[in-house]
Formats: sequence, C-alpha cells, structure tokens
Amino acid sequence: SPPAAVSQVTVRDALNQALDEELERDERVFLLGEEVAQYDGAYKISRGLWKKYGDKRVIDTPISEMGFAGIAVGAAMVWLRPVCEFMTFNFSMQAIDQVINSAAKTYYMSAGSISVPIVFRGPNGAAAGVAAQHSQCFAAWYGHCPGLKVVSPWSSEDAKGLLKASIRDDNPVVMLESELLYSVPFEMSEQAQSKEFVIPIGKAKIERQGTHVTLVAHSRPVGHCLEAAAVLSKEGVECEVINLRTIRPMDMETVEASVVKTNHLVTVEGGWPQFGVGAEVCARIMEGPAFNYLDAPAVRVTGADVPMPYAKILEDNSIPQVKDIVFAVKKALNI
Repeated sequence: SPPAAVSQVTVRDALNQALDEELERDERVFLLGEEVAQYDGAYKISRGLWKKYGDKRVIDTPISEMGFAGIAVGAAMVWLRPVCEFMTFNFSMQAIDQVINSAAKTYYMSAGSISVPIVFRGPNGAAAGVAAQHSQCFAAWYGHCPGLKVVSPWSSEDAKGLLKASIRDDNPVVMLESELLYSVPFEMSEQAQSKEFVIPIGKAKIERQGTHVTLVAHSRPVGHCLEAAAVLSKEGVECEVINLRTIRPMDMETVEASVVKTNHLVTVEGGWPQFGVGAEVCARIMEGPAFNYLDAPAVRVTGADVPMPYAKILEDNSIPQVKDIVFAVKKALNI
C-alpha cells in the first residue's frame, strides 16, 4: 500500500480544524470568549468559524472573564458543551473561582447528577516580552484540583486530538496551549487529519526512544528536549523523550516503564519549580516501583523562581533552554 500522506500543519490550523469539526458534529458545542467571533480570534484560532456558524455558536463576550466563564459553566450544567476561550490563561485568574468552585466540584457535590462538560482553553505560560503578569504557567495550579482534567499539547497532532477529546469529554477540561507554538508547523498524518481522530486524555507519548536517560516534558519544552537529545546523541548519550500531553490524570505508567529502562530521570517544564509538574513526577517515581531502578537522583529543569522579567536577556535566562537540559542530563549521568 502507498505510504499515508503526511502534510505540514501549524498548531493554529490544527486547533481551528478541531473546533470546526466539533461545531459541525454536535450542535450543543459553542465557542465563547473575547474577540473569538468577528475578529476571528485574538490569535486567529477561530478564523472563519463565526462566518460559518453564526452568532449563536461563536459568541464575542465583554472583557469579563468571571462573567463569561460563569455563563459557560451554567450552559454546561444544562448539557450544552461550551468551549470557553481565555485570551491568555493569565486572565483565567479572574475566573478561577468559576473554573474550580463552579465547574470542577459540581459533579462530586451533586453526587454525580450534574456533570459539567466544558473546555477552558487558550495560551498558557510564557509568550515573548509580556512580563510577569502575562507569563505564568497554570499546569500546576489546575493540575492540583480534583474534578478537572488538564491537557497540555505540544505538536499539531496533540492540539487537534486533545481538543477534540476535551470537547467530547463529560468533565471540565482545562487545555493549556502555547502561544509560541501557534505558528509552528508540524507533520500531521492523514489519520490525524481525519474527522474522527482523537487522542485519549491521560496518555503520554514517547517522542524519541532512548536508553540512557528519561526526559519528561509537556508543551513547548518537549521540542527543547528533542533538540537537547539530538545534541547529546552526538556525544553518545541516548535520551528517551516523553511528551506528557496530559497533566491530570498523569500517565505515570509510561514514565515508570521508561525509568526502569534508562535508570535516570530529568523533568523539564516552563513553570516555576516549587510544587511544579516536575516535582509531582519526581514524587510519584519516588513512591512507586521505578524508584529502585534509579541510579542517580532525579533532576528538575524549570523556569526560574521569579516573576517573569520583561527584558529579553533576563527572560531568556528565566525559561529553560536547550543548554540547561543538556547540563541537567550530564549532571544526572555524572558526566
């Protein structure tokens, strides 16, 4: 049989494809947020959708996150399937009460009688030159809360498959995208571009096989890990790179199996170190069967423990770079 067609698709177009397909598939799905309709979205994720589906399905909101997140949660409680876009996740802090107290806890507190099928999505973590109030990563914040599912895509395939899975899920899902990846093209298979392509929530993906050290990352740092792995490979060190894809529930089985094989662990994330995603991965490895296979302490590579500086040189030094990952791997391997 001929090889399956592979084409280059940006993360932006993959997300747009997913929204378009799900709006078409299920009339209960609707999108709301600031500038999502007439302006085609602040980052053009919803390009063309308002023209295609109209005012009832793609809704521009006032600049009031607490308000429109609350409207979305209420709609989900009466069995619509809203996709609530935050222009950036930094602004979700205005609505964190709605996300956690109204959405995450309702299924439990209603003894299973009211589920809240909603997706909160938008760019998360550091962008470029937007300083402290627009640069934090919410993976640990939302990953902390029972009742939520939290996904963090890297590639176009991740973005499309996870967004479709999130919209179809009967639980509230927080989808943390990266603004800096929106314009990046990735190869997407014919299968990934089909209307029925979904990625199960809670499954990590091994992006590169290796034998010497396990690198665990999510979102943009997955790409940095692959670059670091290419550099280290020239020095005879083979890294296994795991793309977590989902922060909650976390696929520890894949991480454990890899650590059992490589005997070394390095976690990489853009967020702050204290109580971070890497801290959780390390703690779970410590508590589980893979701990006995570690030949050295696990090492965390994280953002700096400071509010994000505005100056570019300081910003670069506050976000994990490829050289930081290479350094951490050498430290873990004692080379």
